[in-house]
Amino acid sequence: MRRTLLESLTHGPLTEPPPAPDPAALAELAGRVTQAAQARLGRSLAIRQVDAGSCNACELEIQALSNAFYDLERFGLRFVASPRHADVLMVTGPVTKNMREALLRTYDATPDPKWVVAVGACAADGGLFKGSYACIGGVSDVVPVDLHIRGCPPSPTELLQGLLALLQHVEGNAG
Repeated sequence: MRRTLLESLTHGPLTEPPPAPDPAALAELAGRVTQAAQARLGRSLAIRQVDAGSCNACELEIQALSNAFYDLERFGLRFVASPRHADVLMVTGPVTKNMREALLRTYDATPDPKWVVAVGACAADGGLFKGSYACIGGVSDVVPVDLHIRGCPPSPTELLQGLLALLQHVEGNAG
């Protein structure tokens, strides 16, 4: 036990260093998302996150959107606890047989206009779990999907870019 402790103190961490942050690029991207949400909705964008059976890697990246570095509330993006207050459903994971009904009810409870974003490779087509006895498939097999954000898992910046792309697409089709 003592030897393991001494080794851990002398060798240091075995992980690779995180990528260098670019606060200016993040602020610009988040500002564009805010402008698009204000133009389309006249208010902030409310997001309801739904886990349809994932491994939680995508949830960790989505949760990072609310940390002190990204702090999306300052840009007008906010997560809500009820689908009745949401504009966007962010769905992660493949849809399992046990979560199919819950996802349908959440989708039905979300008022129009609503958009569904499938986050991660599993939400797109079942990913690693495709063909499993417990997996129905991707999110689009259960509810209509407006945007797929691919990745395993996608980074918080990729999630933000996806939301901006969704808002710009919706704004372009509104005219």
